[in-house]
Amino acid sequence: MRLTDTDVGEALAEICEAAAALILPLWRSGLAVDRKSDESPVTEADRRGEALILARLAERFPGIPVVSEEDASEFGTPDAIGPVFFLVDPLDGTKAFVRGDAHFTVNIGLIEDGRPVAGAVCCPPTGETWFTKGEATLKRTGGGEAAPVHVRPWPEGDALALTSLTAKADEVGYLRDRYGFARAEGMDSSIKLCRIAEGAADIYPRHGPTMEWDIAAGHAVLLRAGGRLTTPDGEPFLYGKADKGFRNGHFVARGG
Repeated sequence: MRLTDTDVGEALAEICEAAAALILPLWRSGLAVDRKSDESPVTEADRRGEALILARLAERFPGIPVVSEEDASEFGTPDAIGPVFFLVDPLDGTKAFVRGDAHFTVNIGLIEDGRPVAGAVCCPPTGETWFTKGEATLKRTGGGEAAPVHVRPWPEGDALALTSLTAKADEVGYLRDRYGFARAEGMDSSIKLCRIAEGAADIYPRHGPTMEWDIAAGHAVLLRAGGRLTTPDGEPFLYGKADKGFRNGHFVARGG
């Protein structure tokens, strides 16, 4: 089943928002934190959000395979995947969620032939949802009509990079030398890609580990906003790396 001719972004946004509504009451509630096999944190919010998303995707898009973070953590990733599938991260930024910070997101991306063709990212604390609808679109809970967003031109001498919150000073310095940005701000989750898409930042260089479900939805939004995400050498960044457990290599996301 191919979905290229149907813009599914709005449907994915609705599913993300439903999961966000389920997750938000659990934020700052003293929820117990468990540890996965890789020692990363997981909470009941992750599990409940994923269960809702998987059920809604199966209902709305029957027959389309899904690779999702918590299922993969428990049962492993598939050994192979077809050309069309969803990537789901029900709570990207669990560490931020546990700390009580607002930089965590719900993510669903649609992949076709290795490329992200549709996606939605919702930030539950802020009520913002970025999604693909012809062009990248942002809507806010209770706040007016959805509106297109676009990357901004590179502001020479004042470009803002968004980096991992855990990036050390020497790592940020290396990235600054390589990519030429002037300022850097640490931030959790895929919201970094969305801030670039809406023209609030300029670049997100990632020379560290991520998984495909961490960035696929935000990548789709960024593309529709006029941005790009490539390898550090400028080569296309592809998805469906089942032979690598859906692990990403280094990448750089850019605005205008």
